[in-house]
Amino acid sequence: MKLAWLLLPLVAVPAVAADPADAGPLPLSLKRAVEIATSPEGNTNIQLAGEALRQAQSRSTQSRAALLPDFESALNAQSRTVNLAAQGLRFNSLITIPIPGFQFPTFVGPFTSIDARFSATQSVFDFGSIRRFQASKTGVAAAQSDVSGTAEQVAAQVARAYLAAVKADADVETAQANVTLSEALLKLAQNEKTAGTGTGIEITRAQVQLANDRQRLVQAGNASRAAHLRLLRAIGMRLDTIVELSDRLQYLPVDAVTLEEAKGLALKERPDFRAQQNREATARLNSSATRMERLPTVAAFGDYGDSGTGFGSALPTRTYGIQVKIPIFDGGRRDARRAESNSQYRAEQVRTRDLREQIELDVRLALDSLQSADDEVKVAREGLALAENELAQARRRYSAGVATSVEVTDAQTRLERARDNQTAALYSYNVARIDLAQAMGRVRSTVQ
Repeated sequence: MKLAWLLLPLVAVPAVAADPADAGPLPLSLKRAVEIATSPEGNTNIQLAGEALRQAQSRSTQSRAALLPDFESALNAQSRTVNLAAQGLRFNSLITIPIPGFQFPTFVGPFTSIDARFSATQSVFDFGSIRRFQASKTGVAAAQSDVSGTAEQVAAQVARAYLAAVKADADVETAQANVTLSEALLKLAQNEKTAGTGTGIEITRAQVQLANDRQRLVQAGNASRAAHLRLLRAIGMRLDTIVELSDRLQYLPVDAVTLEEAKGLALKERPDFRAQQNREATARLNSSATRMERLPTVAAFGDYGDSGTGFGSALPTRTYGIQVKIPIFDGGRRDARRAESNSQYRAEQVRTRDLREQIELDVRLALDSLQSADDEVKVAREGLALAENELAQARRRYSAGVATSVEVTDAQTRLERARDNQTAALYSYNVARIDLAQAMGRVRSTVQ
């Protein structure tokens, strides 16, 4: 389902101007705003999601290291002296040597020993480590889905901020049109008084209406500037950047979609649901890893190097073998970890079911809001046409002298209300389209 957001989009421009004050207004379409916000250097949440993905990839690399060979090299050179008596060795009191004047030494050294060695270990059989590595890979997949989900959320946030800014600009245009209309009616009242068919109260009434409309214009201008600042903050651009929004509020019908079709697309497309499914799979694999810690583990080890009292006298030595570990009793730590991991797995299953129900709720609410907003636009359009016709008739009647300025003022007030209703209805309709796109995980593709 494609949504068009603009009449004639302008050519995309660089995200940040060198000097916003001198470069002039920066044309900005909704598509370009979303592209800037979802770029790696855009919205803060996008940057944080990228860092979370890199952390998950690093944890996966650490888990894989437990299954790969571990190579080490070491050089040990030392000069030692030893007190044999301190080690409990008293040869003279235990052994008598029939050599006059000979005694076993009590103090030995100094002597030098050198050992240069290369060692390696390799896990041969460790199902717990295998499961943990598999869990880390699903964790990376979950982080990738989180990045996509964050981009969808940011895109929806920027789209709503953009629409709010567009609505604020439309309110300024409406307020300016009301001021222009009030000025024309004031001139008409002055002309009628000059011609002798009007009164001073009618001029005063027109002046009061003009003052009110000018006040609304000032308020609309302040609201527009605030909406632009919020849009810049959502995008991640400098707040002193001056932008000119190239899109306008308009009504474009949405492709018909049933509730079941929307639910199916949402469960398939929404990245937050994929991320939750991956988190559930990660919890399941971690639970399996704790159960497999009760199995025996097998590892191979070996080392080779030179050992002696010096490099010239060193001789090659080596060690190799197989190590088998069989868990017997660890004070209940494994059982506690297994119970904890099983609980975490059940908690992720609950979250998955809850998110599935939340997705259905989001889709239902979005479809209802879109239908309501569609009806609202049609009613507002009809009301605007009637208000314009009423004002035209009231002006003709007033000019003909068969009506007072009160009738014109009332018609003018209803026209202003109808214009506001038209703007609000179009805004609600486009926001409802964003809500439906977000409910189905298609905000970014929607604004393309």
